Amino acid sequence: MNLSDDKLTTLQLELLKVYSFNPSPKEMEELKLFLGKFFADRFTQKVELAAKENGITGKDLDNWLEEDGQ
Repeated sequence: MNLSDDKLTTLQLELLKVYSFNPSPKEMEELKLFLGKFFADRFTQKVELAAKENGITGKDLDNWLEEDGQ
């Protein structure tokens, strides 16, 4: 199987390298938590930036979350 860069992203290729070391179940759990936190933090930063650029306040976000679909 030939893994070319145009088929897999840089992240995917790096993850394949990590998994080639055959991490233990505990290490796998730590990796999953680390990646989850990384992407959650990245998402939060992007939402905060978009809110700031569009004049959306924390109160606005709270109100949207509390809407019942009306």
